[in-house]
Amino acid sequence: MANEGGYVTVSAEEMAELRRRNRELEREVEEMKTEMIQLWQRTVVAEEAEERLCSQLAELEVESLDQARDNHARVLFLMDQISRLSSSSLVSSSQI
Repeated sequence: MANEGGYVTVSAEEMAELRRRNRELEREVEEMKTEMIQLWQRTVVAEEAEERLCSQLAELEVESLDQARDNHARVLFLMDQISRLSSSSLVSSSQI
């Protein structure tokens, strides 16, 4: 490249090299665009999966809380039954 009177002159070889390099860069840009689109699509899929998992987790939390409450009520019931049986056996044995 030479600068002659404010103009840049480029040889035919340099012009061919610049065109070749330009094609390479355009191809790289297209590849990057394709990769970005694929990444975006995978991100969308991952976000949807995350939403489903969060929903399932919330359902499991509700279910486990219900189960824990049921188990707690059952334990209280059994403790009450044991206490009554204990009390009645003490009364029975003292009458003997």
